[in-house]
Amino acid sequence: MYRRQRSSHLGLLMLASQLFQIGLDNIPPVTLAILGLNVYLFLFPSKAIIFTCVSVQQAYWFSDWRRLLLSPFHHVDDWHLYFNMASFLWKGTKLERRLGGAWFLYVLSVFSLLTGLVYLLLEALLTELTDDQSYSMACAVGFSGVLFALKVLNNHYHPGGATYLMGLPVSNRYASWVELVLIHITSPGTSFVGHLAGILVGLLYTSGPLKTIMKRCADLVTSNGYNSHRSAYYSSAGTSGYGGSNEQYSGNSYYPPHPNTDHTASYTGGLTEEQQIEAAIRNSLNDRGQTGVREGPPPYGFNVSQGTSAEEIRWRRLRRFDR
Repeated sequence: MYRRQRSSHLGLLMLASQLFQIGLDNIPPVTLAILGLNVYLFLFPSKAIIFTCVSVQQAYWFSDWRRLLLSPFHHVDDWHLYFNMASFLWKGTKLERRLGGAWFLYVLSVFSLLTGLVYLLLEALLTELTDDQSYSMACAVGFSGVLFALKVLNNHYHPGGATYLMGLPVSNRYASWVELVLIHITSPGTSFVGHLAGILVGLLYTSGPLKTIMKRCADLVTSNGYNSHRSAYYSSAGTSGYGGSNEQYSGNSYYPPHPNTDHTASYTGGLTEEQQIEAAIRNSLNDRGQTGVREGPPPYGFNVSQGTSAEEIRWRRLRRFDR
């Protein structure tokens, strides 16, 4: 039976330090709530990881569909949690301020569920094509699939520019695909299919019918006398969701943004995600007088072997990318 490995919870301490530096008042409410949910379920998991990871065997064969709801919000250890939440903090803040809180929560809910479903379909397809049952038993857990979907969405709303991967500039249009391959090569313990599922879900929203379907579903829900407020909350065109399209939310106050100001600059100080993570690691370790960081699990997601104890996952630190 799989058990979470004991650790010094250094990842949790680093996450707390980063949140303290940013300031909770500078994090939009939905992003903060989802981050808090992930931390809570790490500290007080609803079930052991082996019972929350999702696979074709467990979800389809044994009809344990609850795993689709549980798997995105459970993490193997504190390093897995830290890197996923540090990435989500960056993406969530940018996208929530772009889409509005209610619509962003709607997007997260759909992405979390749909990423798991696409993952199951891909694993089932691989099982049929290769006649290899190991694909159906591959069990994945973590928020990284949703993060890949959010990365596609973020690049859609912030087109142009380039991301440096392994020191080489890559157009943001292709960054998700290049990152998918690099992570699989450098961290073989991660779930390639889970990350691919996230990219496909993101593309379904930005280039496929998913966004239209979600809008129609929102219209049906809000058609019973509540549609007068729908445009303020279910807008994917840039409404803030807090007080109108020309306002920026910060804590309990509203401030009109400067037209040339990046909404994320209030807490990032103009740093990219890579620089934010590196600064958080450096500051956290300096505060405790440490000189190095131990090796830990990969930053995105895990395959958990079904029915056996999970092997210790080793990784080497990846460069982080601007999302």
